[in-house]
Amino acid sequence: MTATFKGYPRPNGTFGIRNHVMIVAIDECCEGIARNISKEIEGSVVVTNHYTCMYGGNEEMIDTIIHTGINPNIAGVLVIAMGCGSIDPELVAGPVRAEGLPAHTLTVIKNKGTIETIKDGIELAKQLKAHADGIERVDAPVSALRIGIKCGGSDTSSGLASNPSVGAASDKLIDLGATTMAGELLELLGCEDILKARSVSPEVGDKIERLIAEDLKRWHVIEGTETMSIGNSVGGLTTIDEKSQGAMHKTGSRPIQDCLRISHIHREKPTTPGFYLTETTMLCGGSAMHFASLGAQLILWTAGAAGFNNSIVPVIRVSGNSSLITADMDINACGIMDATDTIDNVSNKIVERVFAVANGDKTNLEGVGYAYASLYQKDQRLEHVIGICPQ
Repeated sequence: MTATFKGYPRPNGTFGIRNHVMIVAIDECCEGIARNISKEIEGSVVVTNHYTCMYGGNEEMIDTIIHTGINPNIAGVLVIAMGCGSIDPELVAGPVRAEGLPAHTLTVIKNKGTIETIKDGIELAKQLKAHADGIERVDAPVSALRIGIKCGGSDTSSGLASNPSVGAASDKLIDLGATTMAGELLELLGCEDILKARSVSPEVGDKIERLIAEDLKRWHVIEGTETMSIGNSVGGLTTIDEKSQGAMHKTGSRPIQDCLRISHIHREKPTTPGFYLTETTMLCGGSAMHFASLGAQLILWTAGAAGFNNSIVPVIRVSGNSSLITADMDINACGIMDATDTIDNVSNKIVERVFAVANGDKTNLEGVGYAYASLYQKDQRLEHVIGICPQ
């Protein structure tokens, strides 16, 4: 198996598998402006803050935008603000420039309104696009590849077919030198002892246990809070504990290097190749942006039938449910369920698909349909009320 892929080199030493211009509406009032600019720029992606235009309380979300702006799949960033909020567009543009990437800002009020801002924004975005177009793919080491792992629309086939296949593929990718990372800590409830035994140190094991406990507290504030979708139950899963046993299989078997924190004061990232757990949310759209902010260039997604898109990080979908699988899925793992295929064989197909997508092949749904770059953050007020203080 090849130990390289063809990536877009970035000034900070990373390599992208896509080459996008990112247009940020730093407050939601600018989203229409950002989308009017984007429709003139092929390959551009819009990211909008749909919370408030206040910085206080939204630090985690802004940090996600900043670190997504330096994701290897981004070639340059344009940040737009209305000008009456407290989120200075330079909060995003400055760190992006510090990584060697081009970044521009526009403020609507200072720029004489919407029409002028759209016109000037198109010109600035064209400059970023020209910069991106001048970057050619080069041989990149597999050690530069970071891959997010996520499940959704889970059913009984997930724990038996798609999750074990992705877990085996994760092991093989790590053995080649790549980095893989999973999140959804609540969906590892009951697996703490197994995960601690895989940790590279007792400290990492204790950190995993603490962060899972915090996520349980966070999602069970009110008795009866839904932590499994109706699709999970219809698909044969009865409890979050049962679901966790199947979900854990997508993490493979390699040592857990760390459990990376995501909060208003932490944005921990992989420091060496290997497998990581993370605080990436279990919410689908938000998880993609969390993975993007951690530097992932693509995502492996396991499901019975569901799927989601992200316009920054391509998503490779794997299903083992023969009654629900559609052309949306990149990898068919159904043969595992009727013993006509093996986990080892399907995992090899996943690894092959990862390198094909990294080299420029599109996933089955890439560019099809539409997906918001959803932003998720923990509510700092609620965290305080329930006694969770970032450590």
